[in-house]
This record gives sequence, structure tokens and C-alpha cells, in this order.
Amino acid sequence: RVGQRDPLRRMVSLRLQKRLASSVLKCGKGKVWLDPNEINEISMANSRQNIRKLVKDGYVIKKPVTIHSRSRVHRKNAAKRKGRHMGIGKRRGTANARLPSKIIWVRRQRVLRRLLHKYRESKKIDKHLYHSLYLKCKGNVFKNKRTLIEFIHKAKAEKAREKSLNDQAEARRNKSRAARERRAARLEEKRGTTSEKVEDTPQDAPAAPAGEGEKKKKSKAKKAAA
Repeated sequence: RVGQRDPLRRMVSLRLQKRLASSVLKCGKGKVWLDPNEINEISMANSRQNIRKLVKDGYVIKKPVTIHSRSRVHRKNAAKRKGRHMGIGKRRGTANARLPSKIIWVRRQRVLRRLLHKYRESKKIDKHLYHSLYLKCKGNVFKNKRTLIEFIHKAKAEKAREKSLNDQAEARRNKSRAARERRAARLEEKRGTTSEKVEDTPQDAPAAPAGEGEKKKKSKAKKAAA
């Protein structure tokens, strides 16, 4: 009759077997392969134990994982690391979105503070210079490690220069103080010798007051003129 199928050509439903096989094989139903040549034997399996036997016989198989190659992605990333495919036309975000200024700031501060810590531990700078330089780094004075090292060298040279100048000034002060003390000692010694001489000399007649000799000379001259 029209509309009726031949019962021999009718397809057997294997939904139950697929479900049980996916549970046994621990995969999805799409990954289960049933041997089309053993449909009758597979359709008779209605338990997990029967499915395990079919799996052991090779009538039910778990399909292999579909290969999704990432070799092209690895090749593209390697080129990007060299700077390819990174031009103006490939950039979508702003400069600050692609590399935030805060991240740049944090990286720079860590570099500078690490250098300061290393210099302090190796006794290249003392704790006072370390503290002042730490605050200068925080105040955005140094843009990189090279400028910080140059500033440290200049600061140490200036400190050594000030120390030498202070030492020279102190030496001059000590020298002048010693000279003053020697001069005072010589004057004291001279005063002592003069006082001893005055005590040893005899007392003479009192000398005439100044001006009387001149008056006598003038009076004699007037008499001679008269």
C-alpha cells in the first residue's frame, strides 16, 4: 500500500543505547559511535553492563577529540612580540587603556626603590640620604634609574667636598688658635722678664720735669741779647 513502509527497511531506534553509552564512556551523546554493521546486537543491549561489553568488543567507540590547531595563533603571537601587526590601524583602545600610566608609574617606583634599598644595604648611601632620595623618587624627580644614579654620585661628591672644606676650616681655626696661644705665652713671658729687670735696677734721683731746661735756655738767650 501507499504510505506504508517495509518493516524490514524500518530503522531501529538506538536512543537508549546512545544515552547509556555516553554515561559509560563519560562523554556526550554526539561523541558516541555505534557500529552500523552490528545494529541488531546493539539494539538488544538495554543496560550499562551490556554497553560495557559492547565497548570491550569494539562495537561502541568514543570518538576522538576534534583537533583545533593553535599553530597559526602561536605564529601570529610570535610576530606580534616582534612588533608586527601592531601599527596604528590595529590599535582600538587609547594609549592609556593599552598601557595605563599607573602601571608605568608603579614599575618605575619599584625600580628606583629597589636601587635605593640595594645602595643602602651595601653602605653606598647612609640612611639620611636614602630618606631624602626616597621622597624625591615619590615626588617624580627621577624619570629613570640612570638619573637617580647620577644624582647620587653628585650628592656624594658634594658631601665629600663640604666635608673637606669643613676640615680645612677647622684646621685653620685650630692653627690660628695655637698661634694666638703661643703669642700670648710669649707676651706673658716678656712681661715677666721686664718686671724682674725693673725690680733689680737702683732708684736714681728724680728727673727734672719736662720743659724746665728749655725755659732756662730761653732766659739765658734773652740776657745775652740785652
